[in-house]
Amino acid sequence: AIENKEFQKSLDLFKMETLFHLDKLKVRELLNSNNLIEEYVISKRYPSSLEIKIIETKLLALLNRKGKNFYIGSNGKLIEAEDIVKNLPYLFGDPNIDEFLSLKIIIDNSKLDYKDVENLFFFPSGRWDIETSSGILIKLPTDNIERSLELSLDLLNDKQFDNIKSIDSRPQNQVIIYE
Repeated sequence: AIENKEFQKSLDLFKMETLFHLDKLKVRELLNSNNLIEEYVISKRYPSSLEIKIIETKLLALLNRKGKNFYIGSNGKLIEAEDIVKNLPYLFGDPNIDEFLSLKIIIDNSKLDYKDVENLFFFPSGRWDIETSSGILIKLPTDNIERSLELSLDLLNDKQFDNIKSIDSRPQNQVIIYE
């Protein structure tokens, strides 16, 4: 895309410098400024080349901030979204990106496949709701999210609860099922 071409041009500026005079901090600063980069490794290949291995960040969700669409990368950075990838969950609300990444880890460690998440809703209280691709809404509390999510998923897998539309695990020590 356009951002990658501009990034490539900015790297080309270093072609004119010798390895002995190359400013490592400027190279690192340039690499860190690109939101699409998750990790990188820089190796000098004497006498005249620099090898940069770049690992691209994974796109995890779509978020709208101030009227613009952004992807949330696995590196915790926002990436302006020109084209929208439809197989990513849409995040509603205004969470801190670290709060989202924490929820993503909880989901990854649960029985819920992240590919089955359609929408994520963040509330100012710090609470999350998860809507699955099958339309089931899981309302999570602010505390004990892991336990509440596992209990909700166990109920969804129980055949006697085939018609569940919503699970509310916000009340302490109870779960409310809506069919």
